[in-house]
Amino acid sequence: MPLSPEEPQIHESAQGPRVTTATGRPASTPRPVPGPRTAATPRPGRPVPGPARGPARPAPPVQRTQTSGGKAPAARQENRSAPQVQLIPASTDGALDAAGEAVDLLLDSGRAPGDVLVLTTGEQHPWAAHELSFGEASYWAQHEARDDVFYADADVAERAAARPVVVVAVNGGGDDVLTRALPVARERAGALLIVCGDPNRVNAVLGAGV
Repeated sequence: MPLSPEEPQIHESAQGPRVTTATGRPASTPRPVPGPRTAATPRPGRPVPGPARGPARPAPPVQRTQTSGGKAPAARQENRSAPQVQLIPASTDGALDAAGEAVDLLLDSGRAPGDVLVLTTGEQHPWAAHELSFGEASYWAQHEARDDVFYADADVAERAAARPVVVVAVNGGGDDVLTRALPVARERAGALLIVCGDPNRVNAVLGAGV
């Protein structure tokens, strides 16, 4: 069902934190393209050296059972419920800033950086462009490592693996781009899908059965 625009909020079930932003958002400011990355320059999502965050919660061990005939049972089909969907109203120019604020709140509330995937429907996120400057192999190796927030263009979202939280910044692209991007983003989101963009455009797609 379409979502009603409200003050920017981030809700998660017992699988994650529940965060509410302060009323109002400061005027959007351009985010500078990152300079060359060095050992002293952490990638996005990695905290600046200081009090260490707790380690990410390990996945529960796989339960193995055996049938009476001594044969291993067929693989159990995963029963994953649909993720919660949160709409954060934002203009096309302000979508990246809104997504950045959402990521900051998630990390501050305890989410591990590797839990978060950020997709853009228009111009590439500066961090995606920065990391791609080191080459495709290095870029996707970071994705596989899952130790940082991963930024990607919505056009390559199908190549990205699922993560607990997916944030979509609707910072451009036509309705056809958004129509393709949101279903993929929802499939990749394990617990929470956050969409930062124009409520009318987002709800038009969500109301179409996304």
